[in-house]
Amino acid sequence: MDFLVPGQLWSLPGPIWIFGTCVFPEPMQVRLVNGSSRCSGRIEVHHNQRWGTVCDDGWDLADAEVVCRQLGCGTAVSAPGKAMFGQGHDPVWLDEVNCMGTEGAITECNLKRWGDHNCKHDEDASVVCSGKWTHREPTELRLVNGPNRCAGRVEVLHHEQWGTVCDNDWGMEHAKVVCRQLECGPPIYAPGWARFGRGYDPIWMEKVNCSGMESALSECTVQSWGQHSCHHGEDASVVCTDPMAVQLVNGPNRCAGRVEVLEQHQWGTVCDDNWDMRDANTVCWQLGCGVAIAAPGLAHFGRGNGPIWLSEVNCTGTEDSLSKCKARPKGVTGCHHGEDASVVCSDPTEVRLVNGSSHCSGRVEVLHNQRWGSVCDDGWDLNDAEVVCRQLGCGTAIWAASAARFGQGYEPIWLDDVNCTGSEAALSECRARPWGVSNCNHKEDAGVVCIGNLFLNKTPTKRCML
Repeated sequence: MDFLVPGQLWSLPGPIWIFGTCVFPEPMQVRLVNGSSRCSGRIEVHHNQRWGTVCDDGWDLADAEVVCRQLGCGTAVSAPGKAMFGQGHDPVWLDEVNCMGTEGAITECNLKRWGDHNCKHDEDASVVCSGKWTHREPTELRLVNGPNRCAGRVEVLHHEQWGTVCDNDWGMEHAKVVCRQLECGPPIYAPGWARFGRGYDPIWMEKVNCSGMESALSECTVQSWGQHSCHHGEDASVVCTDPMAVQLVNGPNRCAGRVEVLEQHQWGTVCDDNWDMRDANTVCWQLGCGVAIAAPGLAHFGRGNGPIWLSEVNCTGTEDSLSKCKARPKGVTGCHHGEDASVVCSDPTEVRLVNGSSHCSGRVEVLHNQRWGSVCDDGWDLNDAEVVCRQLGCGTAIWAASAARFGQGYEPIWLDDVNCTGSEAALSECRARPWGVSNCNHKEDAGVVCIGNLFLNKTPTKRCML
């Protein structure tokens, strides 16, 4: 079943109610072969009772990240093509796979029809993951259906099957352990009630008891695996801070300046080798600063000091965090501070869309008093959405979503009764109640879908794989 939004078809990450029907994506069998372990090799998928390969057209680290997560193999290290691990045999099942990198399984990605390709086996795609799979502790862990790998529904791997965690007694101490195990930043939220969508398959854990000091969730006490009194409406989630903080310094405002990233508790710069507008766009999006209008190098905003953390950054421009872009290993550069990269973003007025398929769709959030908050859907219409799309450089609005269609946000709710004419350049120019004054709850969070989604680097056509 396809979920129709004007001009698009969207794949659905996990079961969700659509027009009265509960849609459950079908898990796909995936394996890596010819590698040094179960966590590296040529990717093969199982369909119609036959294993087949994946073409490397458009294959990148975001696609590999999903495979590594699905196999419980940590994070993606590389996504080689050109049959790096040898040529497979017929059939070639998938071509032009398009994942965001946060999906829980490759079936949740943008996929062409099975067997529809123009490839040969010398184009077989491969994956190298960071971890070696093992039956020993710590239990494999992942966060799915969130805006990045550090936020989403908690899932654990047991008996080679992913399942969820019940939210009974779930809290910030548990979230600390999850964020630590995933090498994300500190937690900011530990929601229950399936905040990132209902899971499927087993519910593995209930009444988990963590002190917050454990290095892995498996070190916490729990009643017997698989024994519970819960349903998937009680699935636990976690929101961690991004492991790679970004700031712009020495510019006229926080949305323009020299790019600095935080690594090993120390701020350092980014080399301008191959630095371009796509890289700059990712920085602007991560900071909630609209779109990039310049990507100067050669220490345009002054030379930094300390380490140069990143070099040869290669973003597609659609990532929501610089940490998700390809780059040389951290700290490995041949640069000096006269080559420090910079960014100038379009608008310091803070607006972003989250939980959508790209930065051009999702729940509307605005930054006020250095805190992100949501917008109530009272009076929310296409004129208001049009202003958001224009401010983000995302083209024309095609949908003004209401009723938390892109998930419920977190406190605060900053704006209510927004009333734009549709011609304003920024949401801050529209009439609205005073900041923070509302009679809403997060079930009324407003969302937006912009036509800008149609012009991203990869095709947006998506199908529910049922």
